[in-house]
Amino acid sequence: MHIIISVVIFCLVLAALIDIVIRDETQIRHLPKLVWIVLVILLPLIGSIIWFSVGREYRTVEDRGSFGDPRRWESAEPAAAPVRAKSTEEQLAELEREIAEYKEQERIRRLKAELDERRNN
Repeated sequence: MHIIISVVIFCLVLAALIDIVIRDETQIRHLPKLVWIVLVILLPLIGSIIWFSVGREYRTVEDRGSFGDPRRWESAEPAAAPVRAKSTEEQLAELEREIAEYKEQERIRRLKAELDERRNN
């Protein structure tokens, strides 16, 4: 019986620690993430219970209607506009512009280095 209780408490602490670590800072309430981790480690049972009851941010459940309601199948976010695929010619033109830009930057860098060298001599 004691082993079962120990295993349950260990699983609860492990779940709490994993939940704390994977959550974003915006999803954690009242204390910083590191403080919650220390609290759960130092007070395993109480810390885990407190974490799951007040420490984490739960999502609000939105009403999507009944099973046959069309709202249930609609996305909560608006659909993104389709992105037009670029043709091979457009991609090549972009690459050529990028290469030319890098070559120009390299030429400017070399000229600046030559100018600095002449000023030092």
